Amino acid sequence: MATISTSTSELRDITKMERIGAHSHIRGLGLDAKLEPRQNSEGMVGQGKARKAAGIYLKMVKEARIAGRAILMAGPPSTGKTAIAMGMAQSLGSDVPFTALAASEVFSLAMSKTEALTQAFRRSIGVRIKEETEIIEGEVVEIQIDRSLTGATKTGKLTIKTTDMETVYDLGTKMIDALSKEKVSAGDIVSIDKASGKITKLGRSFARSRDYDAMGADTKFVQCPEGELQKRKEVVHTVSLHEIDVINSRTQGFLALFAGDTGEIKPELRAQINTKVNEWREEGKAEIVPGVLFIDEVHMLDIECFSFLNRALENELAPLVVMASNRGTSRVRGTNVRSPHGLPVDLLDRVLIVTTAPYAPEDIEQIIKIRCTEEDVALAPDALNILTTMATQTTLRYALNLISCAHVVAKKRKVEVVAVEDLRRAYAYFLDEKRSVQFLKEQQGALIFEDAEEVTGSGTGAPSGPPPSNGAAASAAAMDTS
Repeated sequence: MATISTSTSELRDITKMERIGAHSHIRGLGLDAKLEPRQNSEGMVGQGKARKAAGIYLKMVKEARIAGRAILMAGPPSTGKTAIAMGMAQSLGSDVPFTALAASEVFSLAMSKTEALTQAFRRSIGVRIKEETEIIEGEVVEIQIDRSLTGATKTGKLTIKTTDMETVYDLGTKMIDALSKEKVSAGDIVSIDKASGKITKLGRSFARSRDYDAMGADTKFVQCPEGELQKRKEVVHTVSLHEIDVINSRTQGFLALFAGDTGEIKPELRAQINTKVNEWREEGKAEIVPGVLFIDEVHMLDIECFSFLNRALENELAPLVVMASNRGTSRVRGTNVRSPHGLPVDLLDRVLIVTTAPYAPEDIEQIIKIRCTEEDVALAPDALNILTTMATQTTLRYALNLISCAHVVAKKRKVEVVAVEDLRRAYAYFLDEKRSVQFLKEQQGALIFEDAEEVTGSGTGAPSGPPPSNGAAASAAAMDTS
């Protein structure tokens, strides 16, 4: 028989297996109670005007005052458009649906473009359903289980009490198994759903707190319930319209929610579901929770998708659509028409535009500090100044990417604090956009399939020479030569 090794050297610390993403430090929009932006809060730095605009929209979403509207966040790359969208998602909470979609995903799915957008819209609309159910809640006094000689049948009795009354219930095989699975014993406070038979252990009674001398930290003591054993309780759960569509689709079924391959859903089914949801709303059984659909790189959609968005935003069941684009005046995909931000004029007329501006040097320094804390990297003060200057001369994303690279270089030197020399090495290993353009100019004719006229021309949009030799460029040049 093979032995199973459990030595500590081979066991992995699961608590450290955490992925750090580009926006994992975002906790919210960083606004106070009056929707005024704080300078540095919840992972957000700067962009006060854009954050306040997002906060105003979120307040209207939470109050269900607005739906079927759209905003466009326009600004240069690395100005925090996606970060603001992630902050909106964190501020909404888990009950309000938030769907993030890259525009290119619409063309990569095995379904039509309009079906993909329709599913994204319906994922972003929640239905808060209210149901009343009968529960039995009290303290378990005694459990008696009788098994037959063969063990095939089990019967039992459950004695349960509140401060006012005590009752004995007969148990069937299903309830006995559920009690055994939850490890319910005398002295536990339990809640039993009569309709589904679900058992929830709320804790142990304070009267049994002296039963054991040693107990685990997760032992929770609660008071014995008062009043009657049987109570009516209102249960509220939120599902999206898309989940209701998939569950009721005969061709897909419930398991398609886990597989992800939902396919196309018939519009007749969606119409029936909308009618039923409206009936629930009139009866007071449900309410609509309009969420947020975030479409990143929205200029990648084509004219057919934009036409669909124009109609979908007028629908009664439509979420708040937040779009982001870093394009200036560019061609609308699928046409020869040039338009601001790559969106048709009729769609631009429907959206409110929020602009983002490049970060100031002091904001960049704060962002670098936040990312160092998130990535658990210690940065020397002079290295922080160099990295801040480098971000103003290159791009913020490039500087943030160098943090983890320089940390690996510092570990090779067996030090924990990243110094300037570690940044120099990482800067020499990885080119930024300006040095990459300079490299292409130096390698004219050496690269395969290269057109010399394109290299010598100004079509790249990059500066036609080395960066200016001010303090930041001089420090960068010093790194490059090391």
